[in-house]
Amino acid sequence: MSLIDELAFCDAMGQAELVRRGDLKPLELTEAAIARAERLNPALNAIVTPLYEAARSQAAGIPSEGSLAGVPFLLKDLLASLAGVRMTSGARFSRELVPDHDCELVARYKRAGLVILGKTNTPEFGILPTTEPTLFGPTRNPWDTGRTTGGSSGGSAAAVAAGIVPAAHANDGGGSIRIPASCCGVFGLKPTRARNPLGPGLGDMFDGLVCEHVVTRSVRDSAALLDATAGPAPGDPYWAPPPARPYIQEVGADPGKLRIAFSCTAPSGKPVHPDCEYAVRDAAFICAGLGHEIEDDSPILNVEKLNKAFMTIWSAGCAWTIDGMAHVTGQAATAEAFEPATWALYEMGKRRTAPDYMRAVQVLQSASRQVAQFFERYDLWLTPTLAEPPLPLGSFDSPTEDLMRGMRRAGEFAPFTPICNITGQPAMSVPLFWNREGLPIGSHFVGRFGDEATLFRLAAQLETARPWADKRPVVRVES
Repeated sequence: MSLIDELAFCDAMGQAELVRRGDLKPLELTEAAIARAERLNPALNAIVTPLYEAARSQAAGIPSEGSLAGVPFLLKDLLASLAGVRMTSGARFSRELVPDHDCELVARYKRAGLVILGKTNTPEFGILPTTEPTLFGPTRNPWDTGRTTGGSSGGSAAAVAAGIVPAAHANDGGGSIRIPASCCGVFGLKPTRARNPLGPGLGDMFDGLVCEHVVTRSVRDSAALLDATAGPAPGDPYWAPPPARPYIQEVGADPGKLRIAFSCTAPSGKPVHPDCEYAVRDAAFICAGLGHEIEDDSPILNVEKLNKAFMTIWSAGCAWTIDGMAHVTGQAATAEAFEPATWALYEMGKRRTAPDYMRAVQVLQSASRQVAQFFERYDLWLTPTLAEPPLPLGSFDSPTEDLMRGMRRAGEFAPFTPICNITGQPAMSVPLFWNREGLPIGSHFVGRFGDEATLFRLAAQLETARPWADKRPVVRVES
């Protein structure tokens, strides 16, 4: 087996240890990752802005003291500004936008010693739970290249699943870390609101719906990366409660006997796909075998009211994003410059009034209190990550006569994940199950606000009880 293939599924902490011991140099890790990217990316379309020469230069001078020194890494092409490198946000309108600074999160990644290989594909402005932008074309799922990777961090999840890099940046406004983690069979944790900074350009986004972190193959990598990036930056409007100790120390720690509620139906009461229900029941069975108390229960929410409020903020956020991009780039925002469904959402947002927005915030905050009361009785809530297995590419397309079809289909596909963006709670998609078609189906665990520690403790137990490191997709490439 070649060095390239040996390193392909070694996690970030394992690669960093090879560097610390002197077994490999950062440049050797970088070259192996680049070789794998050049082999696999034509089939996957996960990386849309390669930075291979810059990565080689960075690796050659990487400081050895970083906690993840020399580990190859990818940035999602949304929010993560890297000085001198285009940040398209998956949109034709902003394809020439080049930030002149690193955002705080990227600066922290660099301080940890990560080597940035490039930027990954994302849907236009991260709106849909699939990665099929007109600008770059679809990212293809390594488990079945005719299927979606999920979104909006689909390029990052595909690259991690295929073994190009062990971890990649992702962000999450309605499930965009957890959805692609489920579709691609990797681990994806959405941290507590404001756990990671959005500065210096932003304080928060969409009334706090959006947060930043990564997708990884191993639980310990997610914990180590959160240790490297968590904490407020000067001027942040608010921040998450500080952890009791480093997250990496929670991996392998005894969680005690947890009380876990589980639900197999969507908050609307609609059933989910049988494979997704089976995955949750299987996850509940594993948890019970680990000594945890399992109970069939879920918070009661007014889903119709909640969805309306969420869409008010989501559409207003789309309008704010596009108007902001127009201001920064000096362009006029016109329908022709955007995907039709994006423009329809933009127009919806422009029709919302300030009182509409404030009422929506009140509805979401009220729901957050309801869910918080539910967590006075339980430590965790287990649901499917998604209501269906990874769908065929094109499933979220919107015809000209119904431009909101894709958004409605998104709500059917991902009815669980947005709840945690509303409440700000941490949640994770854990790859415990593959169906008969060989497609991964994640199990979604929600923790109390500020309590990533319990999630990491349980995730480590699950990783030991039902290991997924040996599940590797075979990506067919043209010779």
